[in-house]
Amino acid sequence: MVQKKALVTGGTSGIGLATVSMLLNRGCEVITISRDPSRVSDLPKNVVCEACDVRDREALADIFAKHSGIDYLVCAATGGERAMGPFLEMDLDGYQRSFDKLWGYTNCVRLAAEHLSSNAAIVLVSGTPARRAKPGQVSLASVGGAIEAFCRTIAPEIVPRRINVVSPGLISTPMFGSEDERKELLAGATAGHLIPRPGTPEEVAEGILFLLENEFVTGTTVDVDGGWLLS
Repeated sequence: MVQKKALVTGGTSGIGLATVSMLLNRGCEVITISRDPSRVSDLPKNVVCEACDVRDREALADIFAKHSGIDYLVCAATGGERAMGPFLEMDLDGYQRSFDKLWGYTNCVRLAAEHLSSNAAIVLVSGTPARRAKPGQVSLASVGGAIEAFCRTIAPEIVPRRINVVSPGLISTPMFGSEDERKELLAGATAGHLIPRPGTPEEVAEGILFLLENEFVTGTTVDVDGGWLLS
């Protein structure tokens, strides 16, 4: 079997890190991009880590050129700051900055395009609020909805390459604080879900691997949300 080359943005924490580990177990050559080099210590030793903010197009273009021939591109960078709360009380600059996640993803897809293999697969990470938002999640819903629309629109342009989205529900990651803080916060937030617990990064990574490897899926969204959409 020919070794696949995978590049994961946001691969030093949470869902991205779990995806990196699974790709390594599949025998892939893995490169990750992180804006926080201090997290490199969490990575397996055989992963190449490039320090870059995915909003920096020039630096990003250099990295894709350096690692040309990418078979799998996974965009899992969170984009940084996200505004929360009622829209009519929200700082509009904060709302606008929430879209940095989308700009990071679009930068990656556009700048990586010429460096992808002929049958490459791309997976973007969205979020369940894109289709069922809870109070205070207008920015998450807006950005996630834009990511999913972007995927559906771009899919016909890049054939035979494929692009899909994984939409996680509430996942226990360092984004929600320490392990003890996450346990209390997320237990309450998911109590009414069909699967009454938060998901794990590994469960989302399994969805990502499915979309990377299944060559009959493109332009769609796979939910890994514990039944959030039906709760």
